[in-house]
Amino acid sequence: MKTKVFISIIVFFIISSVFAQTNLNNYKYVIVPNKFDFLNEENQYRLNELTQFLFNKYGFTALMEGSQYPEDLIKDRCLALRTHVMKDSGMFKTKLKVVLKDCNDKVVFTSKEGESREKEFAVAYNRSLRDAFTSFEALNYNYTPKPSKLAVTKSLPDNKTDAEVLEEVKKLKEELQTLKEQKAITAANEETKMAKAIVSEAEQKVVSTKSTAIKVVNGILYAQEITNGYQLVDSTPKVVFRIKKTGLKNVFLVEGESAIIYKQDNVWILEEYVNDELSKKELNLKF
Repeated sequence: MKTKVFISIIVFFIISSVFAQTNLNNYKYVIVPNKFDFLNEENQYRLNELTQFLFNKYGFTALMEGSQYPEDLIKDRCLALRTHVMKDSGMFKTKLKVVLKDCNDKVVFTSKEGESREKEFAVAYNRSLRDAFTSFEALNYNYTPKPSKLAVTKSLPDNKTDAEVLEEVKKLKEELQTLKEQKAITAANEETKMAKAIVSEAEQKVVSTKSTAIKVVNGILYAQEITNGYQLVDSTPKVVFRIKKTGLKNVFLVEGESAIIYKQDNVWILEEYVNDELSKKELNLKF
């Protein structure tokens, strides 16, 4: 009995996969929006650009919204699917899935839910989106016009025979295959460039965050006691640091930073690593 159930489940997934592939094969283009709903800016974290790249990588012809559309798409908007990247809530994970809808806003395909545990948004969104796109890799997409499109072609006044129509379809498939191979040749280089750019962007943000601590400690800081330590405020008053007590006298851990504050020769010192280099800054603390 268990064997029959197991076989039934496998058959169901195979049929679902074939059906999804057939549906997607009937669409010639995929349109990627300039901004996803869960983000605040256009192409934030270069996620929209990455989505277009991944579609092209797996054989689709992806177009950015508002770009110069091909003539056949201008005449028939239903040749294209529209892309939606959805974010699901998660306490410790970033979760994204890709949804494709037709010209009537009907869902045609939904990817698996990609996940990442990275804390940096630029890296987490990148990795979870790539994970979601593994669903498309398994489909082996190849555009095939719907039967209705072929019927229109056959009824044109040039009186083409069935053999001529089939030959044109064959040539079209060969052209698409050639285009797919050409995209594969450049995909590795493009992917490497994009990955380097995203990592560089993430690193710059980390450096910027670390540098902020050094810039805001000028002037007198006043210590206000809190649970297990103090909060250090400036004359505004604005909380600049929260520091936690340690087992050592006059040595504190800076909350949220890889840094410590300690007293040496009656001078308070902020010590941290910035760009892998040890940085020290004298503080004027009043307890």
